[in-house]
Amino acid sequence: MAPAGFASAATDRPHFIGIGGAGMSGIAKILALRGARVAGSDAKDSPTARALRDLGATVHIGHAAEHLAADATRVVVSSAIRADNPETARAAELGIPVVHRSDALAALLAGTRPAAVAGTHGKTTTTSMLAVGLTALGLDPSYVIGGDIDGLLSGARHGGGEIFVAEADESDRSFHKYAPEVAVVLNVELDHHATYASLEEMYAAYETFAAGIRPGGTLVVCADDPGARELAARVRGRAGLRVLAYGAAPDADVRVLGVLPRGQASEVTVALPEDLVGAEAGELAFTVSVPGRHYALNAVAALTAGAALGAPVRGLASALGTYRGVGRRLQPKGTAAGVAVLDTYAHHPTEMAADLEAVRGTAGDGRVLVVYQPHLFSRTRELGAEMGRALALADASVVLAVYPAREDPIPGVTSALVVDAARAAGADATAAPDGDAAVAAVAGMAKPGDLVLTMGAGDVTDLGPRILARLRDRESLES
Repeated sequence: MAPAGFASAATDRPHFIGIGGAGMSGIAKILALRGARVAGSDAKDSPTARALRDLGATVHIGHAAEHLAADATRVVVSSAIRADNPETARAAELGIPVVHRSDALAALLAGTRPAAVAGTHGKTTTTSMLAVGLTALGLDPSYVIGGDIDGLLSGARHGGGEIFVAEADESDRSFHKYAPEVAVVLNVELDHHATYASLEEMYAAYETFAAGIRPGGTLVVCADDPGARELAARVRGRAGLRVLAYGAAPDADVRVLGVLPRGQASEVTVALPEDLVGAEAGELAFTVSVPGRHYALNAVAALTAGAALGAPVRGLASALGTYRGVGRRLQPKGTAAGVAVLDTYAHHPTEMAADLEAVRGTAGDGRVLVVYQPHLFSRTRELGAEMGRALALADASVVLAVYPAREDPIPGVTSALVVDAARAAGADATAAPDGDAAVAAVAGMAKPGDLVLTMGAGDVTDLGPRILARLRDRESLES
């Protein structure tokens, strides 16, 4: 039976505006695999759009009223879609419901055992770790993740099992739409300043998210994060809710005893309590195949959530070792002229610092060079100084103009806020007017043994291959 307001798969014809986006394409894929006649539009063609066409979806390039079929059952939008989009206007004329992507995802979760992963940082990584681990165990979960695991559209899967793993977005409060059996909150920090005016507003939003957990369900929180601990204190004792904490803190339920770096991986040792895992209690060591303590903690979050879902925890720990990363999370792009190039989605100062510390541990005697693109004018206004201080962890950085995404410019808010703060912290930071200048600058300074990291949530990700090409050209001329 279809959820209220949504057609059954056989008669469903959803239309996605921005269908190629990370948050939309996965939902479109699952609906297509369930038999819906999926259609949509995007600003430009892309490999993701072409992959959706291969699944039978109709994907238009550009936004125009005529792209919306008259028999569409609903139009799905994200918060990035502006109110004056011609397809939403056409939907209003035709009387076709317009729903947020979170409503579409909530409909997919109906009738399953949902696990929803939230937090200011680490959602995509932790969601993908849990999804990969449960899949490797043969539990056949469905999942929707805001990034690709090992290829186009691999961040979404239509499985036959009961469990559905979903990344829960707090940026626009859309995570309030879900009713998970297990909810994970990795951390709580002030972000998304166009939505939240204070940290207290964020706590209230996370409390509402926790209130949506099904009776008898579990909230998993990081005992090492002050914001997550505060949330746990606020909701602990609520009837029908179990709260589990993980981390190095002495009062953690799943306690991290150690994280040992091993090159591009880490060995993690945890203590498992009997009241959570029964006979599997005791110390457990397992491998996380990505570097950095924060990624190790994400793996422990996935392990704890899996245990709360009833998965065999020692088997899940071994299965987590099959995780090889997710797109744009310290993703290797290649090596040229002895220089390794990686790409990361980090755009909040805490994420930036964590990733820079992780790559510093793998760079050896080489330098860490960063091409950074601030994301959103509102975030840069509030956190630009902290972004600059985070860049001081690099040996040198090149800073691009602010990536606006859905926002209009704010007077006086430019990447100079980041560059000036980085220099004030003693960092070697320069501004680049465009991608061409950034590529030339970082390729010109990189030496054998160095590591280049493209960083940010915008189109800075496109620069990695261009930097590698420039390095190969240089190497060819020098040989």
